[in-house]
Amino acid sequence: MAITASMVKELRERTGAGMMECKKALVETNGDIDAAIEFLRKSGQAKADKKAGRTAAEGRVVIKTSDDGRSAAIVEVNCETDFVANDDNFTRFADAVARLVLEKRPATLEELLAASLDGGTVEEVRRGLVAKIGENITVRRFQLLDVSGQLGQYLHGNRIGVLVDLEGGSPELAKDIAMHIAASKPVCVSADEVEPALIEKEREIFRAQAEESGKPAEIVEKMVTGRINKFLKEITLLGQPFVKNPDETVEKLLQRENASVKRFVRLEVGEGIEKKSENFAEEVMAQVKGA
Repeated sequence: MAITASMVKELRERTGAGMMECKKALVETNGDIDAAIEFLRKSGQAKADKKAGRTAAEGRVVIKTSDDGRSAAIVEVNCETDFVANDDNFTRFADAVARLVLEKRPATLEELLAASLDGGTVEEVRRGLVAKIGENITVRRFQLLDVSGQLGQYLHGNRIGVLVDLEGGSPELAKDIAMHIAASKPVCVSADEVEPALIEKEREIFRAQAEESGKPAEIVEKMVTGRINKFLKEITLLGQPFVKNPDETVEKLLQRENASVKRFVRLEVGEGIEKKSENFAEEVMAQVKGA
C-alpha cells in the first residue's frame, strides 16, 4: 500500500512521533494507522528501556497549589540536559504530573506512575516522551503539603522549590522564609528534629579532631559540645542567620513576628544524584551513535 503524506501527517498528530518514525511505522504496518500507533508505542518502550540506565540529573521542580491555598504539590522531574529541561514537551509533562499529584494525591511514586494521564498512564506517557525527545526522563519524587497556617512557596528558576507551612505571620513572611530555605538549605526546622544518628556521627568526627590537640579529656568534651551546638545551628532553620538580615536568626525573626514554621519541603534538581564525568568528545560520539 502506498504511504501518503496525509497518512504520515495524521500519525504524527496522533502520536507526536517524528516524521521518519511515522513513515517507517506505516510501512511496517502496511498503512494501518491503528497498528502503526501500536508499533510506535512498542518502539518507544524499547527506546525508553535502552535509555533507562543513563543518568538523568537535570530537569525541573514544579509547584502546583490548590485554589483555596491550603494544599500544594511539589514534584521533581529529571532529564539528562539543560536543553531538554526547557523543552516545551518536557515542561508540559512536568506540569501535568504536578497537577496530577495535587488532584489525585497518590501515596507512592508507583501509584503516581500508574495514574491516568493523557489517555494512558504517567509511565506510558513518560516512555513515549523518552522515545520522542531521545533522553532518559524520570519522575523522581514528589511531596504534598497541607497547611494549617499560611502557605509559603518559592521557586528559584526551575531548579529549587520550597513549600512552607507558617503559623501566624503574614504572606510576605511566609515567602521570605521559603526564600531563605531555598538559599540556606536547612535539614529541618529545629534541633530536636535532627536524626540522633547524624548527631552521633558528627560527634565522633569532632571528638577525633579535638583529641588531636592533646588537650585534657574534659576540655576535649567541651570542644566537642561547642562544635555540635554550632553544627546544629548551621543545619536547622531556627538556628540559621536570616538571609535578609544576617544579624538576626530565623528563630528571632519568627518570635518577633509571632509566627512559627510547622513544616517545610525543599526539593533541588539532581540533589543526591551522582553525575557521570565523561569526556566531551566521547559523549558527542556516543550520542551520534545513538548510545
